[in-house]
Amino acid sequence: MKQPNPAFPTRYWHKLDDGRVQCDLCPRFCKLHEGQSGLCFVRANQNDQIVLTTYGRSSGYCIDPIEKKPLNHFLPGTPVLSFGTAGCNLACKFCQNWDISKSREMDTLADQAMPEDIARVAQQTGCKSVAYTYNDPVIFHEYAIDVAKECRKRDIKSVAVTAGYITAEPRAEFFSYMDAANVDLKAFTERFYWKLTGAHIDPILETLIYIKKETNVWLETTTLLIPGENDSEKELEEMTQWVVENLGPDVPMHFSAFYPSWKMMDKPPTPPETLTLARNIAMKNGVRYAFTGNVHDEEGESTYCHSCGQKLIGRDWYEMTGWNLTEDGKCNQCGTVCAGVFEKTHGNWGSKRQPINMATYTQAPI
Repeated sequence: MKQPNPAFPTRYWHKLDDGRVQCDLCPRFCKLHEGQSGLCFVRANQNDQIVLTTYGRSSGYCIDPIEKKPLNHFLPGTPVLSFGTAGCNLACKFCQNWDISKSREMDTLADQAMPEDIARVAQQTGCKSVAYTYNDPVIFHEYAIDVAKECRKRDIKSVAVTAGYITAEPRAEFFSYMDAANVDLKAFTERFYWKLTGAHIDPILETLIYIKKETNVWLETTTLLIPGENDSEKELEEMTQWVVENLGPDVPMHFSAFYPSWKMMDKPPTPPETLTLARNIAMKNGVRYAFTGNVHDEEGESTYCHSCGQKLIGRDWYEMTGWNLTEDGKCNQCGTVCAGVFEKTHGNWGSKRQPINMATYTQAPI
């Protein structure tokens, strides 16, 4: 196995007149002196250039159900090889993966694998896709793209789980190698984004519109509903109306339950009724596929035909309980097309979660 480069050169930066180097990957535009790291912690100024310090290094690998990303209309029932690195370019006080995304300890990156190794192991283990997740893949932009290139050689799809906080040029390059994305639409107010994530909402909305209108990437969104912060009926009305008007009715929306975490231990868990309300508001406003998450709710987890109402894909947590799509992705009762990326039949991976030790797999080419 090739060893990772501890300081992988990057492209999206420029030198400033005062001697600092500005990182241009995301809208933070961190301006760094020699030896400094950006807010993400993994992009740093070394020798008057921005380098990625986590190339080839991961916080761990695991085979998950694709629905856990969450993606409900992208190769349902199939396994996805998931991995992340460390750090993040947002500062969410409610982060659910804070031990990874907020980590400044390189000891977190205990697993090592180069792009070709990841693609090979995905194929060996029967995964249909690889997910760049746990922390935001835009900050390990070069590593994720190189993995995606290797995956394409083996007909393995690439899935980005991201907050979408990235500037225009690297965004175009990044998503040209992705096949599906779940974008965290964390709220629908600038107040929330600035107060609770240290970011701004407009770049996220721009990313969503870009993915939908300028790429062939399959898109779904997720909103973690936090009591008293982003769960008002007014905000849910405005958000779901914006999605239908700007992204169309076929983009699935996931509304997930918050549980106290990181720096927001004072908030209670999201009541299931709030998730149901959000789902109902979304469907009322024209969202055809709205889901509840992080709670047990078979009705809210399942896909229904927007024309005749038949249950098309039944789900109980991550277990599939029903499949009523034709081989070409239509309702088998009324013939209406169900938007998504489907194979002739669904996978049967179920809810299994299988940690992967990359070192146990042979490196001989298949």
